[in-house]
Amino acid sequence: MKKKSFLKFWTTTQLSKLSCILFLCFITGLNAQTRSIKGKITDDTNTVPGVTIKVKNKPTTAFSDENGNYTILAAENDVLFFSYLGYKTIQIVVANQVTINVKLTEDATTLEEIVINAGYYSIKEKEQTGSIARITAKDIDKQPVTNVLAAMQGRLAGVNIIQDGGTPGGGFQIKIRGRNSIRLDGNEPLYIIDGVPYSNESIGSTNTSTGLPSQASPLNSVNPNDIESIEVLKDADATAIYGSRGANGVVLITRKKGKSGKTNISVTASTAVGTATKFVELMNTQQYLLMRKQAFINDGIPISDTDYDVNGTWDQTRYTNWQKELLGGSATINDFRTSISGGSETTQFLISGNYRTEGTVLPGDFRYIKGGILSSINHTSLDKKFKISFSGNYMAQDNLQAATDLTLTARYLAPNAPALYDSNGNLNWENDTFENPLAPLKSTYRANTNDLVANSVLSYELLPGLEIKSNFGFTDLKTKEVRTIPSTIYNPVYEVGSDNSLLYLNLTSRQSWIIEPQLRGFKNFGNHKFDVLLGMTSQQQRTERLFQSGIGFANNNLINNLASAITKNTTNSDTFLYRYQAFFGRINYSYNEKYFLNFTGRRDGSSRFGPGKQYANFGAIGAAWIFSKEKFNPENSKMSFGKLRFSYGTTGNDQIGDYQFYDTYGTTGANYQGIIGLQPTRLYNADFGWETNRKLELALETGFFKDRIFSTLALYRNRSSDQLVGIPMPATTGFLSLNANLDATVENSGFEFSVRTLNIDSNSFKWSTNFNVAVAKNKLLSFPNLSGSTFANRYVIGQSIDIVKLYQSKGVNPQTGLYDFEDLNGDGSITAGDKQISKDLSPKYFGGIQNQLDYKNWQLDFLLQFVKRDNYDYISNVPGGGPVNQSNTIGDAWQQIGDQSSSQLHTTGLNGAAVSTYYRYIESDAVITDGSFIRLKNISLSYDIPLQATTNVKCKLFIQGQNLLTFTSYKAGDPEFKFSGFLPPLKVISGGMTLNF
Repeated sequence: MKKKSFLKFWTTTQLSKLSCILFLCFITGLNAQTRSIKGKITDDTNTVPGVTIKVKNKPTTAFSDENGNYTILAAENDVLFFSYLGYKTIQIVVANQVTINVKLTEDATTLEEIVINAGYYSIKEKEQTGSIARITAKDIDKQPVTNVLAAMQGRLAGVNIIQDGGTPGGGFQIKIRGRNSIRLDGNEPLYIIDGVPYSNESIGSTNTSTGLPSQASPLNSVNPNDIESIEVLKDADATAIYGSRGANGVVLITRKKGKSGKTNISVTASTAVGTATKFVELMNTQQYLLMRKQAFINDGIPISDTDYDVNGTWDQTRYTNWQKELLGGSATINDFRTSISGGSETTQFLISGNYRTEGTVLPGDFRYIKGGILSSINHTSLDKKFKISFSGNYMAQDNLQAATDLTLTARYLAPNAPALYDSNGNLNWENDTFENPLAPLKSTYRANTNDLVANSVLSYELLPGLEIKSNFGFTDLKTKEVRTIPSTIYNPVYEVGSDNSLLYLNLTSRQSWIIEPQLRGFKNFGNHKFDVLLGMTSQQQRTERLFQSGIGFANNNLINNLASAITKNTTNSDTFLYRYQAFFGRINYSYNEKYFLNFTGRRDGSSRFGPGKQYANFGAIGAAWIFSKEKFNPENSKMSFGKLRFSYGTTGNDQIGDYQFYDTYGTTGANYQGIIGLQPTRLYNADFGWETNRKLELALETGFFKDRIFSTLALYRNRSSDQLVGIPMPATTGFLSLNANLDATVENSGFEFSVRTLNIDSNSFKWSTNFNVAVAKNKLLSFPNLSGSTFANRYVIGQSIDIVKLYQSKGVNPQTGLYDFEDLNGDGSITAGDKQISKDLSPKYFGGIQNQLDYKNWQLDFLLQFVKRDNYDYISNVPGGGPVNQSNTIGDAWQQIGDQSSSQLHTTGLNGAAVSTYYRYIESDAVITDGSFIRLKNISLSYDIPLQATTNVKCKLFIQGQNLLTFTSYKAGDPEFKFSGFLPPLKVISGGMTLNF
């Protein structure tokens, strides 16, 4: 063979062999690439359908099905990416695994994906031009609370919430960016539940609920665990679309809905114990008796036969801590809830039920029971054009409490007072020397409330980018309040019969409906985007109230039956009809996803104002600039996000009640020849109009390191004018005041700062922090003829409307032993004109810091709430020396000339000068104390029990706590609690379990 032919043959042969080898390698590699990988994808509670699974650097892609299962072909050295909207993308090396189960975690720092509910529309957080604060079910579900307002405390910048007491079913105070209205009842925000306005008006009566520091919160009817998210709208851009109802902010409550995927059943059961947070440090028996005896010496009188605490009738060595005795019990709280949800891509459903019982720390069989059911269904047509949703919630409450709060009694009782029960187990009256504090507990307060909230939303896409929608809502609330005062509360020695027993009854019914048709159009023109919304609102609310009382019953067993009363009275019976109509619109424009403009407007009509004043216009403009997308900020910059936003606009306030501009009449109650007479109760004022609130805000939002550090700094100024108040009238008119618009202006200004950080983010450990603080200042800018009005002793121009005017204390005069005060008006005597010292009781700043830690199957979450403010408080309204226990700090009282003491001389009450100076003392700056505190508001520790991968059951154990620790220098009880004479909010420790299957 020739050399050339041989080389050709060898080359051909070798190439054939090489081709065979390469072909075998290819087949082997192909077999490696086509290995089947399976698994299931879940989040904290459910399986997740629709997750994208992609092989890195290859076109292979798969999706999880409705049960979260997936199958994909991959090789050992391949990397799988798992991604889903709102969750962190996870990457896993296949290695030798054939089953890869994945648990997705929410990505709280991805602004591109977080969608905010702004009421009539939704918007991505990065694109919002207004100020909206938000918490989700992730935060709410970790708190053992019965009212959603308690779950919001310390978590939202600029939202100040105070719980009015530890009695179940009590009320809350909420102020969003301060107090706008001079009227105390004109500062409530607007509540919207799934698009339905929910009245913030109290459903109770002061005649029946006297055992509570405030009337029941209307949001007691909302189960916190049914809530998906809460958005609080604060500035003009966010609130102006609600017009006259948005002056004090808007609280949007969105309840949970079903999700597509397999049917999921969830069951949660928990048990909790509640106890009083803090007691006042009072005198022990020795200190108390020394105080009492010194008072008799100072007054120069002997101890009498009726001074049982010091004359030897009561045991002089006995000591009882009455706060622990009367308020130191444990309130047992049981909570059970269950839900079932699921559905297909077109139809989703959810049904949930809840049942909760709460006891009290007071002696006796008192309890609060609430239970309800929530149902929702959402449906979308196959062509995605038609959508319909419906949700309904029904809640029933049964609240039985003592009509008398024992907090003051527990503070005032002498520490050597007798035992509560005698040797036979009956109430001890100690031979008619002791008013047993348990006797008033036979007087009870009972409230039964049934509440229905339902709504439905229908929408249809007429054309691409053009949608018509309508919202329908209905609420129906009925409550019955009963307060009984049986004759058995009195000492038997007085022989008070059942013919002196009393019954107070309140029946309130409130129904409302709302219809809101809307038309929305949206269109993109290259980098230009337009979103236009037009709509109208028609709403009606009808309230009926009946207040009755009964005196005298044949038997106390009949006391709850008004028909059995000897004397029956109808103290009030009325019907209120509120009608509201509005037209609203929004135009949103954006360019190149960097520049945003938002225009909102609303024309409101309210039946609460007179002819010619019923309609008013409100509107706002908001603008935002995402400067981080400009060329001067490179893509690899440490600043991942930067935005400036601005807003200005007006909102209104019609929280004045119904028929306030009319001439109104009431019955005299007097019967003349069979006719009940009428008497005028209010004067007509046709000029009665809206309060107006002008809001201005400038804010900076920044994110660093892919938004792992994200902060918001907002500066704001709100001015409220045309104040709806009662203008004083001359007594000769027969009326104390005339409802009118006063040309007074109140300003709230300040700044809010919030920051969230993702400190550690690894496969096994995650740690994130949320911090917020608000610094606020309230000021009365103007008030015409203030010095000549009846408000002259209440307000000062240039100062807060939350001030108290006080005497200036000079301490104890070492010569007289009495409290001394500055004669500020120079008239030579101490009179009311000397109350010129102003102290602002509104918080100087407040906020919270939350930490969330996840380690494998463990989750720890805790929140520290802090407030800087002054408190106006005192422990006793009786001078030291009387038969009332006192703070242990007044033991070192003045006794003789020359003594240097912080407390004046003790008196039994016969020293008129000492009594007078004491009452000036508790109206002086001496009782202004630092009420600042840091509180471990909430802590939650949970553990996901690892179960076999083949089972669909998930089990979580948890321990939760509320109001656990408080760090403060405040001595007069709980520093957060305003009403010192009532039981403060409780410390609650809860434990339970959640099953999902």
